[in-house]
Amino acid sequence: MQSPSPEQRALADQWPSINALAAPLVRALKTDAQSLRLATRHLANGSTVIDAGISVRGGIEAGRRIAELCMGGLGQVAINAGSPFPRWSWQISVTSRDPVLACLGSQYAGWSLSHGEGKSAFQALGSGPGRAVACREDLFSELGYKDSAQEICLVLETDKTPPVELADKVAQYCSVTPEQVTLVLTPTRSLAGTVQIVARVLEVALHKAHVLGFPLHQIVDGAGAAPLPPPAADFITAMSRTNDAILFGGQVHLFVDSTDDAAQQLAHALPSSASKDYGKPFGRIFKDAQYDFYKIDPHLFAPALVQVTALASGRTWRTGALDPALLEQSFG
Repeated sequence: MQSPSPEQRALADQWPSINALAAPLVRALKTDAQSLRLATRHLANGSTVIDAGISVRGGIEAGRRIAELCMGGLGQVAINAGSPFPRWSWQISVTSRDPVLACLGSQYAGWSLSHGEGKSAFQALGSGPGRAVACREDLFSELGYKDSAQEICLVLETDKTPPVELADKVAQYCSVTPEQVTLVLTPTRSLAGTVQIVARVLEVALHKAHVLGFPLHQIVDGAGAAPLPPPAADFITAMSRTNDAILFGGQVHLFVDSTDDAAQQLAHALPSSASKDYGKPFGRIFKDAQYDFYKIDPHLFAPALVQVTALASGRTWRTGALDPALLEQSFG
């Protein structure tokens, strides 16, 4: 477990409460549930579940708003025309006024949640501002950040309703009552799930920068975009398409407060093509790895095209490339 540097600690001391910023977004999602084709209900313990694609249709706008919720109220997500891929003309663009906190402190799906054993077991990765209250991941010690809230929200990428025991566990770790917990469920193959996953294009770049050891406090700003893929009928294909949208079609621009050498090194190491596993759709990579994520090179998870600007000198390095051929193989 790595302690925060003095610079990171100073940055964390200035960070706002992401749960407070996200709370109005959660309330609006509940209020607008019918028009967004969502369904809300309560578990036996009083926790709220928002279904964004299991028993209801959901949609693109629901996914866009869930993605902004995932970023703890510090991100803006838009659906724009003008993708660089002629057959896939819509793209998801993402910006954040505090990308490290928004992407790594909230949006990153880093909290592993499970209950039960065998075929009836429930497992999902939790993202969203509630992570920063529980702080169950070493990442928060490194960030030097812990939030507090009277109401917490997590987004789960799942096609099953979680058991009440899991909501109880979340409440316990967050020191709130079960009635103060909201869980948003986004199946990967749903429209909402597709949007909120591809909207992680900027987060994926920040996570890889972190894996590479780049000082997080030096990342000042950033923006990203990736094409909107068609949903798929099965989980594996849907997972492949949402990953490939970023691996082959994602573009990210980071603005860093570092030396030119450090910015250049980051730019050259950051694109997905720098990985030894690059070269085929993610579904085939996953199959070749016997469906074991831990056998896949972690450096694969990155945008296709990267720009890094060193703010002190104003110099920019552009590396990687969009890959229309591989994107076409994936999207079909």
